[in-house]
Amino acid sequence: MTWTFSTSLDEFREEAGAFLAARPAENTVLLTITHRLTESGPTVFGEPPVFGWWRAEEGGPVAGAFLRTPPFDPRLSFMPPAAAAELAVGLAAAGTGFTTVTGVGGGSEAVRAFADAWTAATGTEQSVRFDERLYRLGELADPPRPPAGRHRLAEPADRELAIRWYEEFLVEAEVELPDVPRAVDERIANGCLHLWEDDGRPVALAGSSPILVGMSRIGPVYTPTGSRGHGYGTAVTAAASAHVLAHGATEVLLYTNLANPTSNSIYQQIGYLPVEDSLIVDFRAPWRSRGAVKRP
Repeated sequence: MTWTFSTSLDEFREEAGAFLAARPAENTVLLTITHRLTESGPTVFGEPPVFGWWRAEEGGPVAGAFLRTPPFDPRLSFMPPAAAAELAVGLAAAGTGFTTVTGVGGGSEAVRAFADAWTAATGTEQSVRFDERLYRLGELADPPRPPAGRHRLAEPADRELAIRWYEEFLVEAEVELPDVPRAVDERIANGCLHLWEDDGRPVALAGSSPILVGMSRIGPVYTPTGSRGHGYGTAVTAAASAHVLAHGATEVLLYTNLANPTSNSIYQQIGYLPVEDSLIVDFRAPWRSRGAVKRP
């Protein structure tokens, strides 16, 4: 078993591209990040990225991959748990450039294997930040209680509103996104930002990723506080899903936080089915080394 590390996006796409495309649901995040790096340049997320791919045997097919776009932590593709554990040991041994790894994300089994190996190799501790579920759209159904209004794509005139709603979503979700205005501008330009309007007023937002190897992922989905409880979020999700299906998507995906039973329920009501659970795990220095005083 062997991992190969690289800083070349072109090499990563050549070596791991077919593997990622063969499982577009489980590899959705790596596919969309790779696409954005290709379209917007290697520093779109911050520092230059690092890539890797894994083969079970020398000369065999690629069966696992990861990428890291610092300051963000590694994201794992679908891979055997043994490959994830080997990756953690390899990154820990690599030292410079990887000692700042403070977490990992991906499918639950691979992330747990990576986290256990990483903490054993580095002496750090682990904790789950997000416990998520990936869903794939089966047959799209109308929302059970359709709200008033209609779907439309966001336009340049909606930019400031969309930026504000993105920022509010990021605070609520406790996630980071570098350069929100740029991300919003790109989605508006690409027809990937959806609004639900009621009485001519935007009341909810949903993003969709570009269609890659037949796959598009819905998110974020956000309804501002004053407009909640009317079904707008469900409606804009269903409308965005219908839109990407009409434009050639064969797999439509989304992630939900398992701590939010409402979102997991409403997405299933419009036809989304579970694919796999995923985790984002944080690493930190041992409790004693943080200078805390142990209490009896």
